[in-house]
Amino acid sequence: MKIREKIYLDLDGLEKHGPLNIVIFGDSISHGMFLGDPDYENVYWNILRKKLNSFRSYVPVNMICAAIGGTSASASLSRLKKQVLKHEPDAVIVCFGLNDVNGSLETYLRSLRIIFERCTEAGAEVIFMTPNMMNTYVAEDTPAQWREYAHKTAEMQNSGRMDLYIAEAMKLAADMGVTVCDCYSKWKELSQTQDTTLLLANRINHPNEDMHNLFAESLYETIMNN
Repeated sequence: MKIREKIYLDLDGLEKHGPLNIVIFGDSISHGMFLGDPDYENVYWNILRKKLNSFRSYVPVNMICAAIGGTSASASLSRLKKQVLKHEPDAVIVCFGLNDVNGSLETYLRSLRIIFERCTEAGAEVIFMTPNMMNTYVAEDTPAQWREYAHKTAEMQNSGRMDLYIAEAMKLAADMGVTVCDCYSKWKELSQTQDTTLLLANRINHPNEDMHNLFAESLYETIMNN
């Protein structure tokens, strides 16, 4: 049962099917990292939860965060069963890429394929949300401890490496029948008129609050129109 179907359940439906369980599987973006400690109030999935409850408050919406800052799709395969599938999710929102771009494209795609397959086989609605762009230059206010890495991420963004990884991941999802919520393209569009590096709270790869709202709005539209 998809999210947009389950949100309409009545008493009998809830007694039979239970509340709406959505698992968030990803890296630091989904963990809720901005600049310092995680902010679980302003992270996109909490905003999405509120939007779903505003649409129809009767059905409880449980957002289960299985995202960990600093991890990748390949590193997360070993925890897929015990941290995601054990919750018997109605839906899994998958968002990996920002750390995977440090490794091989083949490893990234192979790992996503396994995640998509196992979540689908478990009966979950799977949504692949593409991440944001990384920085395009090293901003003057980049925290000192991250400046060295900021040079590397800027090179990966400007060289087209990040574009390639996301494009291939989207193709994989489409080929497997997985719904795509393409936020990366929205960032690319913004980059034509705005300095997207300044939309990153840590000036490297963590979106600010406004951009977490963009993620939430995009997911909501994808879910309700899917």
